[in-house]
Amino acid sequence: MSTEIINAIVSDRESPNFSQENSLKEWIEVKAKQHKLNYLLAHAEDGVIWGRFDNERLITSGDIFPGFAKLRSQTLQQCRIFGSDCEVMLWKVRETWKSRSITDANNPDCLPDEDQILWGTQSEKEERGFTLVSDGSEGLKHVVPLANISFDQSKKLYRPLRLTVRHYLDEDKDTGVVRVYLSRLVNLFDSTKKKEANRV
Repeated sequence: MSTEIINAIVSDRESPNFSQENSLKEWIEVKAKQHKLNYLLAHAEDGVIWGRFDNERLITSGDIFPGFAKLRSQTLQQCRIFGSDCEVMLWKVRETWKSRSITDANNPDCLPDEDQILWGTQSEKEERGFTLVSDGSEGLKHVVPLANISFDQSKKLYRPLRLTVRHYLDEDKDTGVVRVYLSRLVNLFDSTKKKEANRV
C-alpha cells in the first residue's frame, strides 16, 4: 500500500498588534478577504465563538445572540478563520499575538479529509442565518453560523453538524514512518444536506 505525501504551505507568519477591539475584527476581515475564507471558530476565556463572513464583514454568534461570548482581544485565546483553500490561525503567547496561514501545496483533492461530529441534537432558535443548538439532556449549547439544520426528532442523539478537518502527512526519510504533522479546518456543514447534494 502506497501513501501519497501531501504538503502544505505554511506562510504569513506574523505577530499582529491589536490596540483596540476594531483592529482585531478588521485584521480578521482583511485575512478572510485575502484568502477567500468563509467561517471563524474561536475559543475565548468565556466560551466558543462561531462566525461567518457576509459581504466581507464578520458576523459572530455573540453579535446575534447577546448571551454568548463576544470576540474580544482581552479574552481571546485562539481563533481559526477557514475555507476550502486556506486556514489562518491567530493565537496568544503570554501577551504577544502570533498568526500563520496554511494552504495546500499540491493535489488538495487527494488529502484525507475527516468530517468530525459536532454537538447539537436540536435547534433552540434561529436568527439571521445562525442557529442556537443544544445537545441531549445535558443541554450543552453553542451558536453555529448555519440555518435550516436538518435535525431528526425521531433520533434523540442524532447530530447532523460536521466540521471538516484536512490532515497533512509527512514521511520520516530514515524510518519510512508516515505521520500527520499538520491539520487545518476546511468547512462547516449540515451532513444531511451534503448527502442530499451528493445524490444529485
